[in-house]
Amino acid sequence: MTQWLDPVEQRAWQAIVALMARIPGALDTRLQRESGLTHFEFRVLSLLSEEAGHRLQLSDLAHKANASLSRLSHVVSKLERLGWARRDSTAGRRGVHAVLTDAGFEKVLEATPGYVDAVRRLVLDCLDAEQTAQLAELGETLSDRLNRVLAEDGD
Repeated sequence: MTQWLDPVEQRAWQAIVALMARIPGALDTRLQRESGLTHFEFRVLSLLSEEAGHRLQLSDLAHKANASLSRLSHVVSKLERLGWARRDSTAGRRGVHAVLTDAGFEKVLEATPGYVDAVRRLVLDCLDAEQTAQLAELGETLSDRLNRVLAEDGD
């Protein structure tokens, strides 16, 4: 038997749904307008920029980007065409790696200020330090839970 959401649970869920629906689109619009990138493309470039040697195995990058390997592969192909990333399967390395090019690193540096401004404007500026810490803790708790449930379900 389904246990319906009580009013507070319903309110919390509706808030999450609204955030999931609106924030990605707002970030996409801003990044597309200012840098010619989607939010996901920026995320991939940004993750690579944070790694030693600006490289990461595709499966690890997919995991960090919260994406399927198929979706990631498609985006890496686009980033390759634009000259911002390349694939490397150098002998002795496990699996295929995505590598950020110098041009890709420059693109991340160019896009990051606008991205950070958007994140602050859309989310962080209306929160005080305690609320920001609470949001971080809640987000991590929910993300950990989601990862466990999806792993159990085989997704």
